[in-house]
Amino acid sequence: MKIKHLFGFTNQAKAGKSPAADAAIPPRPVCWHSHGLTDVGHRRKINEDAFLDRPDIGLWMVADGMGGHQAGDVASNALVQSLAAIEAAAELDAQTLRVKQGIEAVNRHLHRLAGESSSGQIIGSTVVALVAKGLRCEALWAGDSRLYRYRDGRLEQLSTDHSLMDELVRAGLMTPEEASAEGGANIITRAVGAESRLELDSLRFEAAPGDLYLLCSDGLAKELSDGEIARHLVPADLAASAQALIAAALTHGGRDNVTVVLIRPEASPA
Repeated sequence: MKIKHLFGFTNQAKAGKSPAADAAIPPRPVCWHSHGLTDVGHRRKINEDAFLDRPDIGLWMVADGMGGHQAGDVASNALVQSLAAIEAAAELDAQTLRVKQGIEAVNRHLHRLAGESSSGQIIGSTVVALVAKGLRCEALWAGDSRLYRYRDGRLEQLSTDHSLMDELVRAGLMTPEEASAEGGANIITRAVGAESRLELDSLRFEAAPGDLYLLCSDGLAKELSDGEIARHLVPADLAASAQALIAAALTHGGRDNVTVVLIRPEASPA
């Protein structure tokens, strides 16, 4: 595994005013700041989480190699390597397409590897990615790694979990409280590498200066409620917030690898 037991870094980059064909108004000048951190946790020997932090091209990702499956760290790192090779595009549509194609290429690769394996086990990973051009953003995800937005003191989950428990809740067959009580017994219903064809969910939205976005693996959500997550967010200090979230997850048990990437846009001078 290439990621150390505890690893983090902070980045910032400016997105310029280049016009975009996917909207009538060109992207506003904005400076993106970000910080990523990961920890193996208390019970795992290998960190199967991985993350990408590329504010220079407006791209961030968290991947969680599927625990209990073969070579989860290979799967999550394959996603990082694929998306790290992407070059910047001038438009959000073009950049999002490149990210989607990169994820789909990894899906085909992992599915082929699993087919060639004598064990027949899935080699898979969840993924959640955020793409930004100016203040226009698009999220892509499969699995239960999450995207949150913290705005005006309120934390909101923007992604939806692809998990059996979540689907039962949405179908009205289980309450959120009952699902929460099940804890680690959840089953992922969608992941990179699980099927020959990958279905990614997506969400397009407008960011605002002062927003704080959080990408995280389920190692965070397993240990902390949304309210507990919100209490550790300090938009002005991304590194301190990331460290506080990791520490809190470990204090609450650290049953899984835990990874966070915090992202904040700021308006740039014209």
